[in-house]
Amino acid sequence: MSETGQNFIAGAWCDGQSTIANINPSDLSDQIGHYAQANSAQLDRALEAAQTAQKKWAVTGLEARQTILMNIGNELMERRIELGTLLSREEGKPLAEGVGETIGAADIFEWNAEETKRIYGQTVESRFEDTRVHVYYQPVGVVAALSPWNFPAVLSARKISTALAAGCSVIILSLIHISE
Repeated sequence: MSETGQNFIAGAWCDGQSTIANINPSDLSDQIGHYAQANSAQLDRALEAAQTAQKKWAVTGLEARQTILMNIGNELMERRIELGTLLSREEGKPLAEGVGETIGAADIFEWNAEETKRIYGQTVESRFEDTRVHVYYQPVGVVAALSPWNFPAVLSARKISTALAAGCSVIILSLIHISE
């Protein structure tokens, strides 16, 4: 079955300006679906939505962030066969590698969920006598993350979960490999 994907922007699915065929590179007769391509107006809307979300996410407590990240990791682990099969088809890699990548993505979300417990400041000695430096970790804003075509789950998980753990909202852009 071939499906046309959509972009998820501002909490809703929307069609792209055009699509690109999603074909299994190890079996060129296996068309999985179509990728939606965003236009510049959609990218602007995604940035605006991420900036709005950033204000709320930055003040979300560490325990809540941890729970959300852990839930994402758990969902990935529960769906590892389904998602791993899709990765295998999309990337042309063996099924075991697709499932392994999904498990790796779940593990990264779990790792960063645990790291939220360690987001605290520190006091360090200054080079000046009788002076101490206080370091406070704070979210810096919206993160734009690029995910290459060959390891989309694990590399996206690394970028998304780290940013979310730190209190930053994320826009993830997938780079699609096109060969002629």
